[in-house]
Amino acid sequence: MTTAAALGSPTVLADRILSRSVTTDVTLVVAGAALTAGLAQVEVPMWPVPITGQTLAVMLVGASLGAKRGAMSLGLYLVLGVIGLPIFAGFTGGPLAVLKPSFGFIIGFVFAAALIGWLAERNWDRKALPALAGFFLASLVPFAFGLPYMAIVLGNLGVANDLGTVLAFGVYPFIIGGIAKWLIAAAALPLAWKGVRALDARKGE
Repeated sequence: MTTAAALGSPTVLADRILSRSVTTDVTLVVAGAALTAGLAQVEVPMWPVPITGQTLAVMLVGASLGAKRGAMSLGLYLVLGVIGLPIFAGFTGGPLAVLKPSFGFIIGFVFAAALIGWLAERNWDRKALPALAGFFLASLVPFAFGLPYMAIVLGNLGVANDLGTVLAFGVYPFIIGGIAKWLIAAAALPLAWKGVRALDARKGE
């Protein structure tokens, strides 16, 4: 039994596999940021917002680590990118990233990870139907931040930023990929939990 489970605190996948400690938490937060940086480079270049694997990383990191560490991991990713590490899509980074139309989505990643982490702490990631609902909700969060941000930046650039243009740039190109990433995440976590339970059953034999 992990320390988190022994204390009766919410148990997410990471705590079910690893013993909870400050060192473990720091390692997991950094690892989550690294995973997001890696999947950011799985990219279909587009303007003003590229299609990337980041959202999948956000959902997996948030669900696996829980709300606090998930948000910290994506917050670390954001900060490291802004200070200059080339970890955003296309190996980009730096302070000017905040002026890009896509930066609002990166802000939204922090809150998306927190939401799915909060739901995972309440066992939404362990069964198929709750996982489908939880990951669907989390996948919407980046758009809640990204679309208004993009509209403001486009307006400042002198580009049309009416509702139709914003939807054409920030929603329609991402529907198919978004559904795929949602379903992958919603399948991966219940399968991982099934594996953990199977291992526990073997140990108990």
